[in-house]
Amino acid sequence: MATLDLTPLHDRHEALGARFAEFSGWEMPLQFSGIVEEHVAVRERVGIFDVSHLGKVTVTGPGARAFVDSCLTNALAKIEPGRAQYTMCCDERTGGVVDDLIAYLRSDEDLLLIPNAANCAEIARRLSAAAPGGVEVRNAHREHAILAVQGPFSDETLGGVGLPTGHDYMAFDTATWQDVQVTVCRTGYTGERGYELVVPWTDAGRLWDALLSAGQPHGILPCGLGSRDTLRTEMGYPLHGQDLSLDITPVQAGAAWAVGWDKPAFWGREPLLAERATGPSRRLRGIRSLGRGIPRPGMRVSADGQPAGTVTSGTFSPTLRTGIGLALLPPEL
Repeated sequence: MATLDLTPLHDRHEALGARFAEFSGWEMPLQFSGIVEEHVAVRERVGIFDVSHLGKVTVTGPGARAFVDSCLTNALAKIEPGRAQYTMCCDERTGGVVDDLIAYLRSDEDLLLIPNAANCAEIARRLSAAAPGGVEVRNAHREHAILAVQGPFSDETLGGVGLPTGHDYMAFDTATWQDVQVTVCRTGYTGERGYELVVPWTDAGRLWDALLSAGQPHGILPCGLGSRDTLRTEMGYPLHGQDLSLDITPVQAGAAWAVGWDKPAFWGREPLLAERATGPSRRLRGIRSLGRGIPRPGMRVSADGQPAGTVTSGTFSPTLRTGIGLALLPPEL
């Protein structure tokens, strides 16, 4: 059996009594005090997540911004340095999604990409194979950890340790905390106001401890991947491998807003333009249970008594107190 990767905070999670689960080759905390309790903390107060398993890929050198823009779907020309952007890496031939990721534009010659854990090596490989001379692509997966502080009191929590707050959505800057460089970006995967912090791998433990302490007056809880999943499903945020995949295009997933349709080049442009013109054969939609059942991935969805589609993500919504999910359905529904 292969050994699972561990984040730099694993010992702290053990000390907090976390229940662990395998996720994309990593042993990650599934929950601490309980999924519902952690979910409510993020919706009403503040929670902190260790998402250090997420990938990190750097692209540097003259023309780095233009090169990435010619590969990934969204239009990097829309943003300025100091901004981050949601984008996708699509397959050239089919338009299916290799991965969705966040691109941090540090300058025209320096980008940090945050793909999903399982796809980091593949994103780095594809970019490396296509990179022109002078542009360096590097898999920096274990150089930095990522902490997500999410919830209405996230600003107060970061302010308690002296980190900057008040950014516009998807804006970031770099601050010095105890002689450590920390990138603070106002984004997240919960739908609440919050921040993601990129910190050197070896310094993540000290920052985690400091944030937990600063958040105590605001009812902070450490949160695991269980509540991360319920929170993102409530918001309709897709999970790669379920709601986005090589078999599910951005057009089908309702993510066409993250495609720079007017760009002259990006991977998968031709098949995606063709699908957009004809209309997709299926669309990702939000669903809610009519009874006590909870949608689960792979379940059938019926319309007028006939099979209509398949659930891609499903869970119990602590906010709505009922089962919810995402499903691929005929466009007319």
